[in-house]
Amino acid sequence: MRVLLVDDDQKLLELLSAYFLKNGFAVLEATNGPDALELAQREAPDLIVLDLMLPGLDGWEVCRRLRKTSDVPILMLTARDEEADRLIGLELGADDYVTKPFSPREVVARAKAILRRSRREMPAENELRQGPLVMLMEQHRVLLHGKELELTPTEYKLLETLAAKPGRVFSRLQLVEQVQGYAFEGYERTVDAHIKNLRRKLGEEQQLVQTVYGVGYKWSSEAE
Repeated sequence: MRVLLVDDDQKLLELLSAYFLKNGFAVLEATNGPDALELAQREAPDLIVLDLMLPGLDGWEVCRRLRKTSDVPILMLTARDEEADRLIGLELGADDYVTKPFSPREVVARAKAILRRSRREMPAENELRQGPLVMLMEQHRVLLHGKELELTPTEYKLLETLAAKPGRVFSRLQLVEQVQGYAFEGYERTVDAHIKNLRRKLGEEQQLVQTVYGVGYKWSSEAE
């Protein structure tokens, strides 16, 4: 598995690189936004660990441009403690974030969790059909009215969790646990950003993902 590490702090980059190498990853490195984009397009890494504060192009812009052509998993690194700043990155298509200061072990663990979601074992059923939606599990594809949707691994897992049990209400914390693989209360609000992205991609069918105010979300049990 190849990971692209993007940070302008050379010492931090070397530290993260050492931990990823120790855990069996091949590592690519970039210290600015333009180089990160060029490497991502040329080398097609399996995962990108992306700092937000970068010279040339900041992490938000790098993420936005990547999402135009790629669904590569993205883990953001941010020194900002404002929730709004983190949610911007998630709304642009990042899968998860880690706030500095952090343990390199945590970054590697989060990276592995994202990759498990994007390359999980094949389920017993190869198709999930709900109304106009078809999820082809073996191919990790989603079709809506026959047209393929481009989803990030987090969006895919969130959609699968909801659509597999129409009518069931999931709290934000339950969705975090299902999608991220852990349940930390501080990450509940990130679900709203992913739901917003998912609804945008569902377009005219966005009502299939319903808000249960004060609780969480559910897939419409009336989908036909």
